[in-house]
Amino acid sequence: MLTFTKRSLLAAGAAAIAVSSLAFAGPAAAEPKTIAIAQFGKHPQLDLVTETFRDELAKRGYGPDEVVFVENQVNFEAPLIPQMLTNLRGSNPVLILTITTPVTQVARQLLDGAGIPVVFAAVTDPVAAQLTPSWDKAGPFITGSSDLQDLDAVAAFTRKLFPDAKTLAFPYNPGEDNDTATLAVLEKVAPAHGFTVLPLGVDNTNDIPIRIQSLAGKADVMYVPASNLLQPAMPAIASAAQNIKLPIVNSSQAEVVSGQVPASFEVDYGQVGRNAAAIAAEILEGKPVDQIPPVKPTYADHRALINKTVMEQLGKPVPADLADCNCFTK
Repeated sequence: MLTFTKRSLLAAGAAAIAVSSLAFAGPAAAEPKTIAIAQFGKHPQLDLVTETFRDELAKRGYGPDEVVFVENQVNFEAPLIPQMLTNLRGSNPVLILTITTPVTQVARQLLDGAGIPVVFAAVTDPVAAQLTPSWDKAGPFITGSSDLQDLDAVAAFTRKLFPDAKTLAFPYNPGEDNDTATLAVLEKVAPAHGFTVLPLGVDNTNDIPIRIQSLAGKADVMYVPASNLLQPAMPAIASAAQNIKLPIVNSSQAEVVSGQVPASFEVDYGQVGRNAAAIAAEILEGKPVDQIPPVKPTYADHRALINKTVMEQLGKPVPADLADCNCFTK
């Protein structure tokens, strides 16, 4: 006959409870996936891309329990891009967001065969940059969200704001595919709005004052594109242009708000980030990268902004037909 002491019965009961607890315990929570973000440098437009990318993913169900972000930037120092991407690759991300064309071009070479999807943002023309074969087809492991501006709309807005202008100066970096692609499009659309385009090559920010000074008496207005070389140097560009009373239409509104330039016509970079997040969500849900074509902003994703004070400083009155445009900075 088997006999059981009180102590042995208690021990058996505890063991049963432990086994029961194990039996009914749910599966261990999965570790959140890592998304790497490679940014060329800190800038209001690019920062907004990152912010809205993260916010949009959260809205789509990818909160902190599902994904964590590892971010890095190189302060617009192109030689440091490979090191940044190598470091981010070491975090074993499920995908990498690359912001700007130079960063994405290096990622295309460095991450080829790594099995890591690349989603780009703020790339003006992925086809010209040889990132995707066409606007309708992604690369093998690269697709993303363009910041391609509607340059016909830019020229139309510039004509309306400066009705007497004839020559439109265009500073650009000859070594950046974004800039050269933008120039090619602008030269096609500007004549329809009565402009002759005057290209101004700038490949070193130290040359900005003298290059802008060379436009005195030759240009009536200047459009500055979303260039990775020029946008960080906008204070120098604005100062040099002020010295020769040359008005600027910028591709970023930040300098209009700060009172450095009179006007801007820009892509909504918040939408660029949201578009990239939508693509990232599809990839996280299992859709192959090569089945997701790149996207570009629509006309509705652009907005104009005018600083009346700066216009007055340049001696340029705001035309009457823009008086009710609801596009003036406060």
